[in-house]
Amino acid sequence: MAFIGTLRSKMGTWVVVFVFVAISAFVLGDLFSNNSFLFDDDSVGEIAGHTVTINEYQQAVREREANYMLYFNRQPGDTEMPTLREQAWEMLILRHAIEPQFKKLGVTVSDDEMVDMLTGKNINEGIKQSFVNPQTGQFDRGQLSMYISNIKLAPMNSPERMQWEVFQRDLQPGRQRIKYENLLIKSAYVTSAEAEKEYHLQNDVAEIRYLYVPYFSISDTTVTVTDADLKAYYNKNKEKFNSEPSRDMKFVRFDVEPSAEDSLSFREELSRLAADFKAAENDSLFAIINADNAESAYVRYSVSSLPESINLNELTLGEVKGPVLDEGAYKLIKLAKVGKDTIFSARASHILIRWDDDSEASKKSAKEKAHNILKDIKAGADFAEKAREFGTDGTAPRGGDLGWFSSGAMVKPFEDAVFGATKKGVLNDVVETDFGYHIIDVTEVKDNNYYEVAVIDREIIPSDASINAAIRRAEMFASELKGEKDFIERAKKEGYSVFDARNVRPADRRVNNLGDARAVVQWLFREAETDKVSEVFDLQDQYAVAVMTGEIEKGYKPLDVVKEEITPAVKNQLKGKIIAEKLKSLQGTLDEVATAYGKDATVYANSSLKLNTNTLTSAGFDPIAVGMAFSLEDGKLSAPYAGENGVLLIEVQNKTAAPAVGDYTMFKTQLQQSAVNRNSSSIAEAIKLDAQIVDKRYKFY
Repeated sequence: MAFIGTLRSKMGTWVVVFVFVAISAFVLGDLFSNNSFLFDDDSVGEIAGHTVTINEYQQAVREREANYMLYFNRQPGDTEMPTLREQAWEMLILRHAIEPQFKKLGVTVSDDEMVDMLTGKNINEGIKQSFVNPQTGQFDRGQLSMYISNIKLAPMNSPERMQWEVFQRDLQPGRQRIKYENLLIKSAYVTSAEAEKEYHLQNDVAEIRYLYVPYFSISDTTVTVTDADLKAYYNKNKEKFNSEPSRDMKFVRFDVEPSAEDSLSFREELSRLAADFKAAENDSLFAIINADNAESAYVRYSVSSLPESINLNELTLGEVKGPVLDEGAYKLIKLAKVGKDTIFSARASHILIRWDDDSEASKKSAKEKAHNILKDIKAGADFAEKAREFGTDGTAPRGGDLGWFSSGAMVKPFEDAVFGATKKGVLNDVVETDFGYHIIDVTEVKDNNYYEVAVIDREIIPSDASINAAIRRAEMFASELKGEKDFIERAKKEGYSVFDARNVRPADRRVNNLGDARAVVQWLFREAETDKVSEVFDLQDQYAVAVMTGEIEKGYKPLDVVKEEITPAVKNQLKGKIIAEKLKSLQGTLDEVATAYGKDATVYANSSLKLNTNTLTSAGFDPIAVGMAFSLEDGKLSAPYAGENGVLLIEVQNKTAAPAVGDYTMFKTQLQQSAVNRNSSSIAEAIKLDAQIVDKRYKFY
């Protein structure tokens, strides 16, 4: 309930909110009305048989915008609006698909329950967290009572009163949802037979040997895939290709980048400013006024917090360095002041050698090991390499480097050793702490200087001329293109990269390496046709031209669309038949069959295979193969089996069933918890699926 902490400072926000909502309702209501010239169909989708109109959806969006303005005291920008629109859509799904389920089961929240959640024994957790006594860190019922008393005295149209009413209103469906989900979650039941089965899945063991021939051992050129093969595979696996609507396209991107002239103009601008910057009496004020980034214009740094772009060896007090190029911007840097702080910082690397236990013998052994490593380093061995080889903490992969740290950050013996050093280098002896023995390399001795640095920056951005040049390139490329073939040929001729985007969905905002590509997605679903080339899209810092190469409506993807996707699997099927036929013709033990087959056949052994295992060494994920192994009798050899990644011959040497136990409660509890977790995460998705939601918001956004 984060609003409680902000209400008092936002008394006037609701006036802004209501003016905003009223204007929005007037403008958008007229724009998206049934008589609007923009759209003949004002539907943005369907939820559980309910047609959601643009007016209803827009009202839900305005509610989210109003809440945003209340909390942040500003209108949401382009960055926030996609999130608010998604929240509005989810709110409508709750209203039309999920809440009706509450009514069907008679799930209600009584007035007594509401009182209990607000002021009773079972107060809502959000309320508890908002009224915490700072001294005790505990929920303070007195604070809550005082707040509610004040709320009751507040005018009905005051922001505090209205926000409290909204909060109470939202509590009821939230509690209904919890009760509804608990009904379904608690319906999960595990029988004793299921618990016993789970026990055997986890504990029965089979000792097997198997011969494995991977599909890739046969060249693709040895098999010929026919249309009949593809159709048979498609029909058998058709459910895999049930899809939401999507589009495929190819596109060329035209980035808007600063030219050499743009870069030079920013450099020259700062060069002209350098003399005034040097002469300025108030460095902080001058920098803040003239910098693009006011937050970093005047900063006090310790030696440990200096950014890499500021090199003290290149700065002189009162002098201006630059313009220098740093991360896409030119900068003027002035060291304004140097002083002494009360906090010291130092930098070091270490190699930590831990002891195995607290015994004297173990500590002695660790200390001897540390001394031997230190001896090698003094003799010339590389410290970082030794740290990577012998270090026992998280710094080992980076050569033991601890970076900069301030006084008080490390345990006392370690800190005393580092901060007591008067020069850089490896300390003469190891240091003992509660963690073990440390070999320490002081890479920077302690320092308590602070540095006040003024920075004036200019981000190098494209000029109008550069932007216009990018537009012209895009427009010239797009002019008079006839289709995909022409699109690809012109791109190749003019040296542009063609990017492929598949399975673009109606709600997508980003497509491959494009930025905010919403305009492109809208074009794909509103007006694009296969082989149709788009106009030029303005995507803020880049332009794009696209051609639609394919479309799939909701339902099963046609065979022609998935043919390329399923061809490798069909080839594997054909290869599997060839491998299996060859294996059938061979006689003898597994090893003899492998020898007779050739170098591509390998025999593996597994002495502890369990039924709940889904993989076999080299063969990879193949639960059917595991099940097959347990279905064989001891000493029996399976027929060749075409698995996920190759063909197997499985021989069971011995199966050992776990002995019966008197109590399977532990396994029952495991299954019960798994069912609860599964139900909890699946309830909303199941309702959404049953609601047959159709999202057509792409027509408007």
